[in-house]
Amino acid sequence: MIKRLESELEIACPCCQTTLVIDVNLGRVVSHREPDRGNKPELSEAQRILAAEEARREAVFQQSVESEKGRGDALSRRFEEALRQANQEPITKPTRDFDLD
Repeated sequence: MIKRLESELEIACPCCQTTLVIDVNLGRVVSHREPDRGNKPELSEAQRILAAEEARREAVFQQSVESEKGRGDALSRRFEEALRQANQEPITKPTRDFDLD
């Protein structure tokens, strides 16, 4: 057990649960201790984790590329359909506000 001075306060951070030791006389944090986190990955797992992340990024990128390739075709089909529909409609003179009076 570490002996604390009378001017030191030990406080737990409400956000991250880190224990802070604050010296009242100095008005600053003199030490801190992070809580033990059990979900830390092992260093031996680093290569596997990086490979999995790279594969995930590549899959997302390929999906994005495929959706962009199909997007141009879909837009051109919609344009062709709109053009065909516009050619079938009769040409009329647009009404203006002062024509309605």
